[in-house]
Amino acid sequence: MRLRNTIAIAAIALGIAGAAQAQTHLRIGLAEDPDVLDPTLARTYVGRIVFSSICDKLFDIDANLKAVPQLALGYETSADGKTVTIKLRPNVVFHDGEKFDAEAAKYSLERHMTMQGSFRRPELAQVASVEVVDPLTIKLNLKAPFSPLIAQLTDRAGMMVSPKAAKEAGDKFGNKPVCAGPYRFVERVQQDRIVVEKFAGYWNKDNVHIDKITYLPIVDATVRLANLRSGALELIERPLATDIKTIRAIPRVKLVTAVTIGYLGISINLANGPAASTPLAKDPRVRKAFELALDRDAINQVAFNGEFVAGNQWVSPQHPYYQQSVPIPKRDVAKAKALLKEAGVTDKITVDFMVPNSPEARQVAELIQSMVGEVGFDMKIRVTEFATSLKQAEDGNFQAFLIGWSGRTDPDGNIYVFATCNAPQNNSKYCDPKTDADLNRAREIGDLSERKKIYEAVAQRMIGANEGHVIYLYHARVLIAHQERLDGFTQMPDGLVRVVGLKLK
Repeated sequence: MRLRNTIAIAAIALGIAGAAQAQTHLRIGLAEDPDVLDPTLARTYVGRIVFSSICDKLFDIDANLKAVPQLALGYETSADGKTVTIKLRPNVVFHDGEKFDAEAAKYSLERHMTMQGSFRRPELAQVASVEVVDPLTIKLNLKAPFSPLIAQLTDRAGMMVSPKAAKEAGDKFGNKPVCAGPYRFVERVQQDRIVVEKFAGYWNKDNVHIDKITYLPIVDATVRLANLRSGALELIERPLATDIKTIRAIPRVKLVTAVTIGYLGISINLANGPAASTPLAKDPRVRKAFELALDRDAINQVAFNGEFVAGNQWVSPQHPYYQQSVPIPKRDVAKAKALLKEAGVTDKITVDFMVPNSPEARQVAELIQSMVGEVGFDMKIRVTEFATSLKQAEDGNFQAFLIGWSGRTDPDGNIYVFATCNAPQNNSKYCDPKTDADLNRAREIGDLSERKKIYEAVAQRMIGANEGHVIYLYHARVLIAHQERLDGFTQMPDGLVRVVGLKLK
């Protein structure tokens, strides 16, 4: 009997020890697999969600889209607007133990500005040089006043990487990123999982309560939701809008929403290789006819239960920079057909329509296919894996591309890298000197009313006259569903999943 009791007590003791040592594990379902995990080279929305856990930025945003300190403590702008001095947070280290200081910040910014293939280069194009003032102060010397600068530094352009790790890895840094965020990278299996673990040396470690996070790309939204319902996932991003009622009825599951600062639209290949040899690319009247065949409200109602916001610009109709002088056009089939006739189009216009592989994207594409088919367009839907579609777009292997943008806090971030000549995300190769001049001028102006007048000229040209390359469709509502036992989660309009402060009850 004594032996039996001893064994029982030992078993209980082992159980208590095991419970004390058990790791908390947060599993997040992503709608796609991110591209490269290098903040200089990355361009996907889901990649930004992962970066939120591993790569802190100089600044973050609050619920009102205002910049707040993260790795920086604050900044000052000179009277002429051409110098920005940034104070850095002390006692910060990277995941490899290297110190974060002014030299490291200078290296990271210069890497964003000069690395081959950098998608951050246009975001920091107005930065002429970066100076180290003292160990915790850097000075950014600008070519001209640059009003979106701090907003740019709240995203990937402001992410700091370990100089030692980046120099050693070169262009392979994204295979094992080393930053200064709350979690350190552990492993990645393409199309399967990304694993990160709590970093003991994090500067704000007292607010990091979960030991391990696994990001799981699950393209099928129904499967993502089923995994959340079963408890296999604690959080999923972008469940279907048509599932909102279902989600709200699931016990112990919460739905969090916010209107995004991004958009979804159709990018039209105007001049990127042989695929641009189509009437849709060559004639603004044909593009106007295409747009007049669309019913944005119907797309919103059918695909999203009316939860999203119809739009026709790079910012939503609720945004202070939205141009009322360029309103959303109503569907007009007769006028669309007349425009095609005026443009000399007599046969059906066949269009290669590249669409990322997700249920919502496919449904939206089919609605568009049906609507424009009534006018004279034959949309050949080509469903493509998301990361692959980005590469195909870069190579010009598309005529129309259904693609979204997660959005930036400053309107410049929603238009400049897509619309200026030779910008890295201008896959359509739209190029107009007047648009370039206007968008560059808008970057130098801080006053909202003055900037808005400049953007109005761009909107009138690109959207009103259909000279541009994007037909904007709608602004999504960020949808996040999570288990009730995940405590402390709030959603901001940029759609990112911030993990500092989260707890698993």
